[in-house]
Amino acid sequence: MSKGWFIIYFLFFSTQAQVLEVGKNKKYNTITKALQHCKDGDTVKVYAGIYQEGNLIIDKKIVFIGKGFPVLDGQKKYEVLSVKSDSVTVKGFKIINSGHAALDDPCGIKVYNSNYVTIENNRLDNNFFGIYIQNGKKCQIKNNRVIAYGKEEQLIGNAIHCWKSNDLQIIGNYVKGHRDGIYFEFVYDSVIWRNIATQNVRYGLHFMFSHNDAYIGNLFRNNGAGVAVMFTKNVTMINNTFDENWGNSSYGLLLKEISDSYIYKNHFSKNTSGIYMEGTSRIKVEKNTFYANGWAMKIQASCMENEIVNNNFKGNTFDCGTNGSLVLNTFNSNYWDKYEGYDINKDGNGDVPYHPLSLFAVLIEKNPSAMLLFRSFMITLLDKSEKILPSITPDNFIDKTPLMKPLQL
Repeated sequence: MSKGWFIIYFLFFSTQAQVLEVGKNKKYNTITKALQHCKDGDTVKVYAGIYQEGNLIIDKKIVFIGKGFPVLDGQKKYEVLSVKSDSVTVKGFKIINSGHAALDDPCGIKVYNSNYVTIENNRLDNNFFGIYIQNGKKCQIKNNRVIAYGKEEQLIGNAIHCWKSNDLQIIGNYVKGHRDGIYFEFVYDSVIWRNIATQNVRYGLHFMFSHNDAYIGNLFRNNGAGVAVMFTKNVTMINNTFDENWGNSSYGLLLKEISDSYIYKNHFSKNTSGIYMEGTSRIKVEKNTFYANGWAMKIQASCMENEIVNNNFKGNTFDCGTNGSLVLNTFNSNYWDKYEGYDINKDGNGDVPYHPLSLFAVLIEKNPSAMLLFRSFMITLLDKSEKILPSITPDNFIDKTPLMKPLQL
């Protein structure tokens, strides 16, 4: 081999990515040493065991992978894993016992100002915050289990917390027992898909000032409240389930000061309120199912230009509620199981408009203690009379073309 070819050969193979192994009887007995010696493009492979090494910092473009779910233990003192480089993959670890602090938000895994980071197939248990993306782009959080045991929201952080980021993918995670299951603030052009959020103290999912996002196919069950979307525009919400979110002021979905969004083929069941809308505009609510909620929808008088069309309302205590007489929204071609009209021309639509706002719902809004009279004969009589001769409920709070049969959704 000529000298020139030898030099090229040497340089090529000497710069190839390496695998640095950590564990018993391996070259490295601590993760810290392996992270110090690795280079961009390397893989640090950690074998099963318990590693108590304080705050681990990844500041190179590496693959950090666990075999047999090695345990990274923060000992309730430290942030466990800090990612401070682009193009990092963290996969296959059990990360437990981060420190708890209100000022610096210690996490199981925190990504600092980095892009193209993948956090996949990890188990996080008993951390203050679970996974935290701060100022990241094109990061993916996928198939992680993030569990904590919070009882009060001020004493626990969020399972997946994303701040000032864009183009994120939050896919297939199970989040439980935190303040919020998933939290977005100033996060744009991102998707939340096929996650399960359950038994979180405040919200299953919480949006703040986060535009052009979509959440699709998620389950929000038995949280303090299901989902809150606030001060946001252009959000798409498709095929989600909002289930058993009960409480004095709870709901499946809270929409506050949002606009130009689409709510399609979701299932709202057994919530205090299926959807609560305040200060919303140009929201289309289409082909959703509302079943066995306290209120299917509460639409406050501050809402305008919202369209509720082709939905099924079945088995709800109240179909709708509001806090005023001004109605600037439209209901069209929904199925209401309380509708008692007729369809003489057999076109599938009732010939008599339906008033989804009952007199009793209006009374409850003004005087909640009146709920004690629910199902009394006098209230039933008043509601029947109001439907025939509306006097208190707004005249234009109506569905002019109610469906005679439920939609097959």
